[in-house]
Amino acid sequence: MASSDTLDASPAVEKESAAICSPGADETDTGLSSTNAAAVLNHDGPNAMPDTSVHLLRNALSKFWAPVPWLLEASMVLQLVLHKYVEAGIIGALLVFNAVLAFVQEGRAQATLNALKSRLALNASVQRDGVWKLIPATQLVVGDRVKLSLGGVVAADVYILDGSVLLDQSMLTGESLPVEAGAGANTFSGALVKRGEATARVTATGTRTKFGQTAELVRTAHVVSSQQKAVLKIVRNLAYFNGAVILLMGAYALAHSMPWSEIIPLFLTAVLAAIPVGLPATFTLSSAIGARDLAKLGVLPTRLSAVDEAGTIDVLCVDKTGTLTANQLSVTSVFLLNGFREEQVLGLAALASSVGGQDSVDAAIRAASDKKPASDDPRLVSFTPFDPARKTSGARATDAHGKAVQIVKGAFGTVAALAAPDTEAAAAADGLEKKGFRVLAVAFGPPDALRLAGLVALSDPPREDSASLISELKTLGVRTVMVTGDAPETAAIVAGEVGLHGPTCPAGPIPGSVKPEDYSIFASILPEGKFELVQAFQKAGRTVGMCGDGANDAPALRQAQIGIAVSTATDVAKSAAGVVLTEAGLSGIVASIKTGRVIFQRILSYTLRSTTKKIAQLLFLAIGLLMTGQAVITPLLMVIVMITGDFLSMAFATDRVRPSGTPNSWDIGKITAAGALFGLGFFAFCVATLAVGKYRMHLDIHHLRTFCVIAIVYGSQAITYAVRDRQHVWGLLPTKWLVMSSAADMLFISVLANRGIEMSSLSLSVLASELLAATLFFFVLNFLKVPIFRRLSIT
Repeated sequence: MASSDTLDASPAVEKESAAICSPGADETDTGLSSTNAAAVLNHDGPNAMPDTSVHLLRNALSKFWAPVPWLLEASMVLQLVLHKYVEAGIIGALLVFNAVLAFVQEGRAQATLNALKSRLALNASVQRDGVWKLIPATQLVVGDRVKLSLGGVVAADVYILDGSVLLDQSMLTGESLPVEAGAGANTFSGALVKRGEATARVTATGTRTKFGQTAELVRTAHVVSSQQKAVLKIVRNLAYFNGAVILLMGAYALAHSMPWSEIIPLFLTAVLAAIPVGLPATFTLSSAIGARDLAKLGVLPTRLSAVDEAGTIDVLCVDKTGTLTANQLSVTSVFLLNGFREEQVLGLAALASSVGGQDSVDAAIRAASDKKPASDDPRLVSFTPFDPARKTSGARATDAHGKAVQIVKGAFGTVAALAAPDTEAAAAADGLEKKGFRVLAVAFGPPDALRLAGLVALSDPPREDSASLISELKTLGVRTVMVTGDAPETAAIVAGEVGLHGPTCPAGPIPGSVKPEDYSIFASILPEGKFELVQAFQKAGRTVGMCGDGANDAPALRQAQIGIAVSTATDVAKSAAGVVLTEAGLSGIVASIKTGRVIFQRILSYTLRSTTKKIAQLLFLAIGLLMTGQAVITPLLMVIVMITGDFLSMAFATDRVRPSGTPNSWDIGKITAAGALFGLGFFAFCVATLAVGKYRMHLDIHHLRTFCVIAIVYGSQAITYAVRDRQHVWGLLPTKWLVMSSAADMLFISVLANRGIEMSSLSLSVLASELLAATLFFFVLNFLKVPIFRRLSIT
């Protein structure tokens, strides 16, 4: 159990609470007056978090403000200027298609804040003008005198004046056990009162509470997904390259006095050729298919980008309570004294425990006793509830001979003082407490001659599948670290049981330069500490996953590249996470990682194909201009190529791939290099085709354009099947959807070319010869790709 020191408020709050609770503070015995409360409320604002929801229309319009949409919008404007309304309409449809998909995969930050708000108390019992009354929790102010009662939620950060309560703060601090809090203790907004009653003074409200600070961290937590970074870098690299080529083409056109009526379409064709129009949509579609597959395995992604992110994480931060453990207190061991048997000690402890209450300790003891019932338990006469001042509960009973006996259960120091001295018991209790267990002593006997019967050690045990999870993550190349609000001793016990071996980070602020390899355990960490730890790992260049279950985990869940909430998590944690496990257990984490790596490979294949094609098309337009003095592709033909090639090839999202054995990473430099090498090969194929059409077949410019379009489409299919696998093609068969999309692509363009629709007609024999050339090109690529991928370490 964590020490009470971890529950103290910040120094600023301590000073404030001390000032409020000191003699002379306003109306200490009768509470604030309504006038003073209104003044404070006007100055500090309501005890609530501000509404930061984004307007729906503004959110939708933002999807049209990004690099790929900019290029599409510019192309559409140019088409309208040239009165090419059909082409402009097609580009506009592509633009809307991408925007709709992006809108669908919108993140859940606002849902997280709404869930945080719903966790807060709706009403509070407060003393105003000397009278206790029930008011909306939003009207509480600093200095208010409030009552904390059984089953209630603490409505603000408070300083307890008198009384004693058992508080469940696990969702806020990460502590696995409820905390006894009496006069002089601080507690936080959102804590649940599980037993007792107390009066307290409000020390902080709204965004200034610990809960409010957590909500603010969630609101501001942001990390750009690797998908977004990848798209931006790909567009940037293509823009640099294509911009240079387009400038050279423009200089050539002006130097040769080409009319503007030809220069503008040439420029527009080049821009269209450079846009990876299907890239964002393919990212989204691939992730959507992965999300559907994960849903069948009991894993629910709350945002689609999380599916791909799961394949890239190389370090996983795991919360202890409720994640690696079941957040369910249980009896771990019983230390026997004075000849008592284990079932006897448990039976006696159960008689001194409440029935049907909210005390998790009593529930755990009664459950353990039920599993090992004793045949000679005394007969219960009366039960004495837990006394927070004495830290004991008790019972009066009669033994088998009808004699009156007494049972006392509670803190070791208190119970040991009531019984005969026992040095063995003191040493055993000390040893168990140092191991992080919560230790209760049980004494039994006549009221004037109690003897220690035994010690009961309780803990929150690991889930059955936690150890196998850690082991499998290690084989997948993912480093796992425990991050918990519990004490280091307790954390170390659980870590050892699940196979997390390594040093514990010393108490205090987390070093900004900390790396996952430095420590295996980070204990006594509050929400901001978990958030800062995730940020520190990210600054070290790591892709971070965070797994948790409580409101205290929400900021870190939101900040991590992928947050994972377990099935028993609070709504706050679930809405902050990118992935929610809908079934008990942790197998969904491994399933998410494996599925993410499959999705990554699919997206990588499409990205390689897109980069290859865009580089080759720009170079081909430039060489075509030099060889013919005209644009070998018109804007309309390029739009047709975009529709058939870029969008039909989104069937990559369904393709069979080999999942990565280690964490993926978007190394755009290597991907661009591979695309450039394949692009040069594709470029050589297209130039050879153009040379045959011009110098051997002597085609006019109109038929030559059709000839070139066919070469681009057929050659793109060769690229598709060459780059879809990093090994030779015969090792992994494509899916029927990819084959069908290829057939549809080639059939569509072949019909247009043969029938002369929007282009000059070519005979079937000419089309067949180009298909044969593309097939030979594919086999050449298939043998060249393996050394290229190996050299660039693309797997």
